[in-house]
Formats: sequence, structure tokens, C-alpha cells
Amino acid sequence: MISRAQGQQGGVSSAPGPANLANSSRALGAATFALLLVLPLLGVPGPAAGQEALERALADTRVRAALEGLDSRSGAGARLLAEIGGIVSPSGQEHDRAERVAREMRRMGLSQVRVDGSPNAMGVIPGRSGKALVFVSTLDDLATVAEHQRRAPGPPRVEGDRVVGPGTNTSSITVAMLMAVEAYLESGLEPEHDLVFAAVAQEETGLVGMHALLNEYRDRALGFVDILGDGRSISYGAISIHWWRVEGEGPPGHSLGGGLPNVNLGLARAVDRILSWAPGVQDPAQRTVVNVAVLRSGDVFNHKPASGWFSLDLRSLDRGVVDRMEEEVRSILAAVSEETGIALRMEPVQLTPGGQIPGFRDSEVVRTAEAVSRFLGLEPQLGIAGSSNMNVPLGEGMPAIGLGGSRGGERGSPGEWADVPAMVRAAKHVFLLAAALGG
Repeated sequence: MISRAQGQQGGVSSAPGPANLANSSRALGAATFALLLVLPLLGVPGPAAGQEALERALADTRVRAALEGLDSRSGAGARLLAEIGGIVSPSGQEHDRAERVAREMRRMGLSQVRVDGSPNAMGVIPGRSGKALVFVSTLDDLATVAEHQRRAPGPPRVEGDRVVGPGTNTSSITVAMLMAVEAYLESGLEPEHDLVFAAVAQEETGLVGMHALLNEYRDRALGFVDILGDGRSISYGAISIHWWRVEGEGPPGHSLGGGLPNVNLGLARAVDRILSWAPGVQDPAQRTVVNVAVLRSGDVFNHKPASGWFSLDLRSLDRGVVDRMEEEVRSILAAVSEETGIALRMEPVQLTPGGQIPGFRDSEVVRTAEAVSRFLGLEPQLGIAGSSNMNVPLGEGMPAIGLGGSRGGERGSPGEWADVPAMVRAAKHVFLLAAALGG
């Protein structure tokens, strides 16, 4: 059985900006959450906890029978994937796919099935404790996938152990989650905790659906499982990634009027200062990176532009480092503005939270996921640099893991495909985690 407090909350990020929806509640939430954590922290499970939880689950003949049944569901799962994956669902436009997933949840017998405004598709297997273990899949596709779907000669098709067609790769994980749900419901198992299954929207554009899901379950969630693959890799920490657009403004004019101030001088000097400062803070061990990738301003040769901008990518495993880098960048921009007469400001593009929970490596949820991977014949690679829906709860110090692994191939191309055996393994992993950790 999983305990909510199998680690302690890390430092609180002060990064500003509306793109990070978690920041507004973090300061208050940190204090409240810390109080909830103190007592359970005294009993963090050890390395054997995961194997013991799995063995208890496998001792139940219903669990063994359900596992065997998942193999026989592969054909139905492939056909469902061809349908769901064929629904055009770029980030922010997932409603039709969400409704189809919700319809499948209702058919299976999940309770409290709904599509929220994100739009997330969610359903619950009710427990008795009032707490919840939350499983998450990604609902949306990249914009390029949607374009390939529109241009495809037909819907995705099943070809042996593959489902071929744009939209199938990411959606294979939602179908894996649904297969695990049906196996659990038909097994007759009754969980202690609520088992929540959510296909979340807008993962590619700000983790919007995941923020909404966390806001709904933050007071009840024991932990979150972000399903990205069959468990060949397991992430139990997340990297903070903050993307900024540094905008500059100055007086425009024809080249004949020339001279200074010129917005390009402000932008160029700021980029030079930032990239000259960056080597002193970059740290491969902590994945600490400073990068400028895009620099844009005027449109014609004979005119001084009024505005321009450059991109700024700041990231680190230590979110406190990201906060400090942002403060240094603001100081650089203020100095350059004073020197050049060009107004410079930072506008958030996407602020992806991250976090590390001390001791979480030996928690029951991580150890159980590791044991399940080995039971399925995989040797999982464990890491602390996740970058997906799991970042949102980890950014607030709440337990979350990401199950990674290959889902197929050619994602984002016209020949995209999903691997059906990998989808079935992912379904087995989710089912076993639900059986072992659901109480």
C-alpha cells in the first residue's frame, strides 16, 4: 500500500509568469503539505517494499487470470487504437478524442466518467479510504501529427503487431490504460483507494490538463503515475525547464535617420552578455543549461526596427538554480537597457516545473514499478530528469513517477506506427501497479 508522504518537499520556486499555473499556490501549499508529510516521513519503505507489494498482488489468482486475459485483448486493443488514434487531436483541440475515450470508459463500467474543460477524460474505480492513486496518459498530439492525419489517405490500420498511421504512437498509451482498466474491473478486485484514470489534454502546450487534474486531486492523491511506455525506463524526478521570450523595444526609423538607440544593439548585447555568463553556471551533472536559439527583429534592409526578441531556455534538475539564473538574467537585461536605451523584458512562453523528492528512490511506488518492470522481462533504467505530465505534481513536492519505453516508431511522420506488444506490456504494468498499490 502506498503512503502519500514517502519523501519531503523540495525548495519553493519563485519563478513568475502566468504560464506556470502551479506557482500561484506553491507558497501556501508548501506549508500545508509539509505538515501533512511530517508524521508519515518517519516510515519510508526500503528496497524490498516494491517486490513484496508485487508478490502480494500476484498471490491473488484473480490478478494472475487478469494478466493472462490482457494478452487475449491485444486484437481489440489494436482496433480501438486505430479508431482513437485516427481522431485529429492537436494540443488544445482534443475534445472529440476526449469524448471517445470517455465513451469507452463508460462502456467498461468506470464511475464518475466525465470530460472537463481542459478537456481531460476521466473515470474512477471507487475505493474506501478517501485517498486516490492517479494514472495519467496524454490525450493530445503534436501539431505536425495533426497535419499528417489530415493528409493521410485513410485512417490508421492494423498490420500484424503494428497499428500504422499518424496519431497512433501517443494514443497507444491511452489505449493501454483503458485495457488495464477493463482488466481490473473484470477481475473483481476492490481497491482500498480510489483508482483514477485520466487522459489529459494540452500536454504539448503548457501541461494545462495536468494542472487541472492536480488541482482537483491535490488533497487526496497518494501519488501520480504518468504512463509514457511499458516501464523500460522509470523517472522519479523531473527537470525544470523555463522558456522565455526576451522582447526589446526602441524607436524605429529609416536608415537615413539611422543611429542609436537601435533595438538590435540591445538584443545583441543582451545575448552576448547572457551567453558569456552561461559557461560559469552550466553544469552537466545537474543538467543545468542556458541557451539562446532564436533571434529575430526587422524585416527590411533600410529600416531600423521598433521591436525584436530572442528565445531563452533555462533548465536544471535543481529548480532553485533556475530561479537564480532568472534573477541574473533580469540583472543583465536591466544593465543592458540602461546602457543602450532599449527596453528589455522577459515574457514567459512555457514554464515547466520540476522537482526532486529526497528519499523517493526507495519509496514503495518507485520500487514497485521497478519490480513490475522486471516481472515483465524488462531491466528498467531509472532517472531523475523526467519532462512530461509528471513534472506538475513533482514541482509541488507530490509523489509522481513516469513509465517510459518505446511505443513504436516514426512519431511525428506520415509513417508513424505503434507497437501492439509494447502496448499490452504497458497495460500489464498499469494493471499490476493498480493491483499492488491500490490497497
